[in-house]
Amino acid sequence: MEHRRLRISYSSISFLIIFVLVFNSSCIKFPKPIPNPYIQANRYLYPFSSEQKNITASISINLKNDATVNEIGAEIPPLKYNKSWLFLLSQDDTRHESFCVTWAAIHGKPIPVDKHYYDVEHLEAEDFPPGIMTLGKTLGSTDGAGKEVRFSFLITVEPEKHSMNRKPSVLPGFNVNQDRFKMNECLTFSNVKEMLNSGVGIAFHDVKTTAVDIVDSVKKHLEISQKILLDTLKGRGCKTLAEPEGNKVYIEAAKIIPEIQVITAQTEVEAIYPFQNPSALYNIPLRREPVVEENFRNYIEKKLALPKEQREAVAVFVHQTGTYFANHLLWLNNTYGKDGDDSMWAPSLEEYYEYNYYRLNGNVKVIKDNKTVKLEVFLPSSDYFYYPSVTINVKGLKMADIESVTSGDEVKGMSYADYKDGVMINIDCRKFLMEHATHYVEKYEKTKKVTDRADAIYFVKMLKESSAKRALLTRVGL
Repeated sequence: MEHRRLRISYSSISFLIIFVLVFNSSCIKFPKPIPNPYIQANRYLYPFSSEQKNITASISINLKNDATVNEIGAEIPPLKYNKSWLFLLSQDDTRHESFCVTWAAIHGKPIPVDKHYYDVEHLEAEDFPPGIMTLGKTLGSTDGAGKEVRFSFLITVEPEKHSMNRKPSVLPGFNVNQDRFKMNECLTFSNVKEMLNSGVGIAFHDVKTTAVDIVDSVKKHLEISQKILLDTLKGRGCKTLAEPEGNKVYIEAAKIIPEIQVITAQTEVEAIYPFQNPSALYNIPLRREPVVEENFRNYIEKKLALPKEQREAVAVFVHQTGTYFANHLLWLNNTYGKDGDDSMWAPSLEEYYEYNYYRLNGNVKVIKDNKTVKLEVFLPSSDYFYYPSVTINVKGLKMADIESVTSGDEVKGMSYADYKDGVMINIDCRKFLMEHATHYVEKYEKTKKVTDRADAIYFVKMLKESSAKRALLTRVGL
């Protein structure tokens, strides 16, 4: 009898445990990761590997009948859009906030505060940490003809880090804890792809070897890193090195890898003076300097106090960035950018290198035939060139003389306006610029987000005038 009572007691306890588990599971809703559209194996990336090379672009300037034009000349000016100073920013160590602070601030996206971070998948799902802020605008300058040109910068990548392949947890509405918004040791390739789509440049930095004092070891790992990039980024390679921690072995290694053409460092360097005689920048360590929050604005103002002919490029690098740095970028926009005097050009170092290459090695041929001025613009390229875009200054003309400007199929984006000594024409010869703009229009049509609409308009406005461009603008409500 005693044994029977004991069995009943055990049975009752088991029933109670099962009841509690069933009751709890019916009441508590555990979060489930979003089935993805957000985490995509084939995330969109501009097809860099199929970009045009060694381009000859044709432009026709049709003059008005009453235009009286004498001698005409054409050249590629020291800085794109005829800006008067150059701002080159790089962010080291493949830092997580390169995407969610620096890039996000520039592109009008939410910026996390209180040591929180997010990835592109969170951005797309609107799964944000608490306490986000926005600057209320995008940051940049203009092309001198009324079009926005957002700031860009250089990020370092460390492809040998496995965590660049990590997949974030995306749980919109789940607020029990914020573990998914912790800082990770590096960017993800998904973040990098989105940044590349908007013109951000990439550079090698640290590599995964303990033998950082041996050139052959560093060279081997740079080559491994390049292969990983080419495989992961669909043929998009890297031609830039940002020296890590003053280690000159990296520079020695980079100089024996032909594909690496651009080097930036802190010591034993040469400065960039855009308005002095142009020189080849190939394999020359180019100066960049660290700046801290307290002296950022004074540092820039001191540089700009000199006449532009004596003015060195403002080339700076940062590691950690936060809301304070986002506000520095806002100050640049409001003082020297599109909402200020519009005097600055802020490309990545990678883009500036290509622009300088076009100035040195390209040419502009002018052919005048009655009331038509034809320009043939030759833009030679090297390995891993992705920015076939320049400004051409046509001296001896004014907009008042011009009936229309047309271009050949090589030119996908174009704008023009008066400048001090004539007419400036900006051309963009990226082969897939129309497809790129269409992607962002389609993205906006799916999400209906305000910032996605701003992105779509931004990319569509890069295109030259056409019926296809007008159709895309109609789709975004313009």
